[in-house]
Amino acid sequence: MTIISALHVNLRGNAREALEFYQSVFGGELTAFPYGDTPSGQGPDQADQVAWGEVSTPDGFRIMAYDIQDSLEYHPGENAFYSALRSPDADVITAAFTGLSAGATVLVPLGPVGFSPLYGKLVDKFGVVWILDVIPRW
Repeated sequence: MTIISALHVNLRGNAREALEFYQSVFGGELTAFPYGDTPSGQGPDQADQVAWGEVSTPDGFRIMAYDIQDSLEYHPGENAFYSALRSPDADVITAAFTGLSAGATVLVPLGPVGFSPLYGKLVDKFGVVWILDVIPRW
């Protein structure tokens, strides 16, 4: 059995923009299914918004996003979470951190820490908190 873990980001009206940004950072395939194509779609104001979307890469990276229905309350950051990216390859972590840094607030600059040879933390331009680190070889 294969289980894939993916972060699911809940946004209000900019899920497609977020998915396009993540695809520009990580590559891969972007799939976005709009509310207008769903039998239980939202009102006309949400017809072009994302009911289900994902960016996936051949090496296993996945992130999902959708635009929360207009009928639901939305309070960005109320349910905080981190998206953790880990790799044994410092170049992969550096490239991801650099890409995600566009328009971001860097909380911890990429550098060595006690538990990892390379670690960083940032809040991207969509308010998603990312922690990135190199998996140490003990």
